[in-house]
Amino acid sequence: MVAAGDAAAVELPVAGKTVRISNPDRVYFSARGETKLDLARYYISVGEGIVRALEGRPCMLHRFPRGVDGEKVHQKRLPSGAPPWVDTVRVEFPSGRHADELCVTHLASVIWAVQMSTVEFHPWNARRADVERPDEWRIDLDPMPDCEFETVRRAAHVAHEVLGELGAVGWPKTSGGSGLHIYVRIEPEWGYGDVRRAALAFAREVERRAPQLVTTTWWRKDREPDKVFLDYNQNARDHTIASAYSVRGLPEATVSTPIVWEEIDDVDPRELTIATVPARFARLGDLHAGIDDAVFSLRELLEWAERDGGGGGEEGE
Repeated sequence: MVAAGDAAAVELPVAGKTVRISNPDRVYFSARGETKLDLARYYISVGEGIVRALEGRPCMLHRFPRGVDGEKVHQKRLPSGAPPWVDTVRVEFPSGRHADELCVTHLASVIWAVQMSTVEFHPWNARRADVERPDEWRIDLDPMPDCEFETVRRAAHVAHEVLGELGAVGWPKTSGGSGLHIYVRIEPEWGYGDVRRAALAFAREVERRAPQLVTTTWWRKDREPDKVFLDYNQNARDHTIASAYSVRGLPEATVSTPIVWEEIDDVDPRELTIATVPARFARLGDLHAGIDDAVFSLRELLEWAERDGGGGGEEGE
């Protein structure tokens, strides 16, 4: 539908709202030529999944006003001009400053963010009910430059084994790049420091079992280039990674896509794009749909952290 007075714009009905998409034909992804409108339609096609991944969380936006080959803008504060139905949540920073960040409550706010040139959505691992107590533990399998994806797969199986022994349910997804992420829903009883300590204790256990695959060495220069870095620091306050169903700012328009454990050995992250994920979602639904029903306590991992000396690793790189 063409918007009155602006032949270049398109209006999309979304969740009972109307969202205007300007410059709909602007190419955002150069590999196949997908446009801003293609991006909006992609997010509509996975609407249930992207809302579940973002709902109630402070969300940083990665915006690409000229497409992903152009400048990237890291946007913490909600862009100006938001309609009244776009919700925010205020977060405080150690500097004493604050930001009113996007807080998705329905799909229309996601599509409005696309109108504002957002490609990637990077939510906090806490919700607005208490932004200081995370309800999500994130396991980031980050391959070093010479690490093959087969090594990432093998490391993911070891992580899955340890999660099973803990009685935790892990929800895997591709990163949209060369790694894998695993999310675990947790009781929102601990602050970021404790969640990070628990994540490090888990990472060290995975490293003990598979030292040929995994490293927890913090400083990049000291890591073996053919290993997977298990990045526990993604659980630190104000650290974010691309959500489930978030498109990545790459020319190929790859998507951080939920998968099941049985797919680990066969999945090719390069094949999961805005061109292929909508049909997959229509066939399988949201593979993370049960994540809120599988809540884990960090108590045992915090005991592991004490066993390991209680350290939290380096705080910066």
